Amino acid sequence: MNNKIYMDNAGTSPMAPEVIKTMTDAMTNVFGNASATNYYGREAKRVLENSRHVIAQSINADDKEIIFTSGGTESDNTAIIQTALARQNEGKHIISTKFEHEAVLRPLARLEKMGFEVTYLDIDENGQINLDDLRNAIRPDTILVTIMIVNNEVGSLAPIKEIGEIVAPTNAWFHTDAVQAYGEVPIDVKDMKIDLLSTSAHKLNGPKLIGFLYERDGIDFPPFMLGGDQELKRRPGTENVPAIAGFAKAVEIHSNKAILANEERYFNFKHTLVDGLKKNGIDIEVNGNIEDQMAPQVISIWFKGIRNDVLLTNLDLAGVVGAAGSACTAGSLDPSHVLIAMYGKDSPRVWESLRFSFSIENTIEEVRSVVDTLTKIIKRLNK
Repeated sequence: MNNKIYMDNAGTSPMAPEVIKTMTDAMTNVFGNASATNYYGREAKRVLENSRHVIAQSINADDKEIIFTSGGTESDNTAIIQTALARQNEGKHIISTKFEHEAVLRPLARLEKMGFEVTYLDIDENGQINLDDLRNAIRPDTILVTIMIVNNEVGSLAPIKEIGEIVAPTNAWFHTDAVQAYGEVPIDVKDMKIDLLSTSAHKLNGPKLIGFLYERDGIDFPPFMLGGDQELKRRPGTENVPAIAGFAKAVEIHSNKAILANEERYFNFKHTLVDGLKKNGIDIEVNGNIEDQMAPQVISIWFKGIRNDVLLTNLDLAGVVGAAGSACTAGSLDPSHVLIAMYGKDSPRVWESLRFSFSIENTIEEVRSVVDTLTKIIKRLNK
């Protein structure tokens, strides 16, 4: 990466060398159509189903509950819109939060225009909902609750098991956007009582344009798109077998054992970053907090008095890559809706915060270098 220090892994992560090798081998040797009955088709089908098994096991799901998609956006849209359309005769009420990803918020906005009612739960300054608010919001006509596991901008970690236990006895299905969580925190869909779950491979050192939707056995709605009978008639289109094989390899790299090891490393990265900046006299605060109810790989920091666009530009020129918020809205001049939900639209944090996010490629030496670079830039800007 041209000797730059890359810490925008929540936006996308570099593909692991093992993933690249797996995909290259598949593109060379497994070029058949997995729906074909000839030799090459059977080989493609074998790789497809082996990959599906690896991925299903990673969240304690059954193989038939995994539907391969083009990524988190398609998975979110499918789960939310198709649930609403399939269950509208049972009710038109949906519950979510104010700081979901746009791949959740925009489908919900479309459904509102179609006559559905959405309750958006408030978020506190640690990026958490009040579970009593959720309990009180659920009604007999509530058909879906959609709440993300890990927020992509600040890294807050939702109490997903508790949420699942609240939703399970009701008429609603429970969907969670796990794009930022999958491969970084342990997920057990049965223990957490999750009905629908969305992921994307490129957040965990896998390829882009591949993800999956977990659809609990017993959940039934029509496919989001129309076409062939791939993915057990649930998602048409010829499967991208090399990308799926690469996804499975990335999942193997991010095993539960690796998740625990990375958690310790990443929290150390956070403390080194924050403690180093404070020691150097930089006036900062963490948005949310460092560890309590937070995912290990994401941290959002308020750099008091310095606009995030100015700081980002100077960092980029110095060879450090961070982010001001979600990569999906990074071209926008609007403030972060996540920080507005947490602190209010008048808080300076919404214009003065940066996100740093780590992957298996990062080192403690890089973190220390970022501390030094930030210190020099901020002291120069403050003159």
